Amino acid sequence: MMNGASVHGMLLRTDACKDVIIALGDIQMKCAVLFLALALAVPAPAHARESLGVYERWGAFHDAEMPRCFAISQPVNGNRELRWRPFAAIGFWPKKGLRGQVHFRISHEKALDAEITLSIGERRFTLIAGGADAWAPDKRVDAAIIAAIRSGNSMSVQTVAKNGAPFTDVYALRGAASAIDAAALGCVRSD
Repeated sequence: MMNGASVHGMLLRTDACKDVIIALGDIQMKCAVLFLALALAVPAPAHARESLGVYERWGAFHDAEMPRCFAISQPVNGNRELRWRPFAAIGFWPKKGLRGQVHFRISHEKALDAEITLSIGERRFTLIAGGADAWAPDKRVDAAIIAAIRSGNSMSVQTVAKNGAPFTDVYALRGAASAIDAAALGCVRSD
């Protein structure tokens, strides 16, 4: 099993995958590719991110330079031909007093007048958005979304793109609770 690899000066620790029985090199590569994709999804200096763990389709990271910690995932229906990589993230910014802030980078810029809805099981949340980014409107809704994520199997973000076409980004939630917990604990340790 690979304990780490340097990619452009960034140490990638894939020891978070040690709970997965890796019998074939292909599986190890898939784990490393997922880890790299998650690490690169949120912009910041490459040397600043430390892996706190990879949990199914979710990863948890600590960025000492900001400082911040976050749990992050890419949609299961991802399209590699987009201008940017969509993601769902739950962030913790200890110096700003922000804990459990939900953020989505959607796969397309939304139409100016389009509503953006997050669905988790039977729960529906209206998000606020600008361009290709969306957030919960307040801390209370952040907390409700995180509670729904913890008990859900999948979530989807729906809206209408600038070109008028409806679209949906779908996320698997298996591993999300563990990644959120790892991010929360990672920032408690760094306070």
